[in-house]
Amino acid sequence: MKHVIKSLLGATTALMMAVPAFAADTTVRIAYENNPGEPADLVMHRWADLVAEASNGEVELELYPSSQLGAKKDVIEQAMLGVNVITIADVGFLTDYDADLGILFGPYLTDDAAQLFKIYESDWFKEKDAKLQEQGIHIVISNYLYGTRQLLATKKIETPADMAGLKIRTPNNIMQIRAIEAMGGTATPMPLGDVYPALTQGTIDGVENPLPVLYGQKLHEQAKELSMISYLQNTSLWLGGQAYFDTLDPSVIEMLHETGREAGLYSQELAAKQDAKILEEMQAAGVNVTYPDLAPFKDAAMKVYGEFPEWSEGLYEEIQTQLAQ
Repeated sequence: MKHVIKSLLGATTALMMAVPAFAADTTVRIAYENNPGEPADLVMHRWADLVAEASNGEVELELYPSSQLGAKKDVIEQAMLGVNVITIADVGFLTDYDADLGILFGPYLTDDAAQLFKIYESDWFKEKDAKLQEQGIHIVISNYLYGTRQLLATKKIETPADMAGLKIRTPNNIMQIRAIEAMGGTATPMPLGDVYPALTQGTIDGVENPLPVLYGQKLHEQAKELSMISYLQNTSLWLGGQAYFDTLDPSVIEMLHETGREAGLYSQELAAKQDAKILEEMQAAGVNVTYPDLAPFKDAAMKVYGEFPEWSEGLYEEIQTQLAQ
């Protein structure tokens, strides 16, 4: 649905007292790969409700789950062209615009997502955000918790050596590709929607993702070995194209940011509640759960931080200092 501009003629005093008078009836499409019922979908429904309430129905979020508008990369490209769409992306997808951002998606950077969120509020990140806007990217939600990424495979994985020769699906971003390779696997990037048939056909041997996604995509039907390697605290961003946001009334933009932050807080609540429940359900469905010694995985993964000469000097140390505060 197109963004339709309408003049507001004679806005009532009652409406002005109830909510800000927005300058346009606005529809924004929200695209994501996750299926209905997964945490991302639940959070987006909450955000849509918050937006409808805050705008008195004048701004609508249309939800497109299950890759209905295409793979993540395609949707981001649409957004950059000025299409009225917001989608989920990890900072690893933004390394083409600012290489330093990739470190926030580094393996075993921290085991505390709350510490990562503090970095997203820092002057360091605010400077990055401003530069991204200059390059056409508008971040709307920066406090979204996607979850802790685990490894589901057709083979039991207890050590990095067990990953040798295994083709592991990753998103198409360099940080996760390098991390899986550092830990011994063969990274195989593909859209999330293609993973189930790829497992079925034996094109890949495993997939990494938070438990709600692995379960929501029903990937445990094709791979029965879950290794709790917890290699990444997956914070995510919801973003659109600056070209589109430049067409919006500032009051609409402010409202989207405010309600988006509330939705992000809800994502953190959901992530805390769902893992234990889903783990039980996966085990009941025949999944074997392994809790490996994480030290060998961490040791193997550390090489990733030496593979990006384009990063600012001392970046890893700077981020670790911020995480320790």
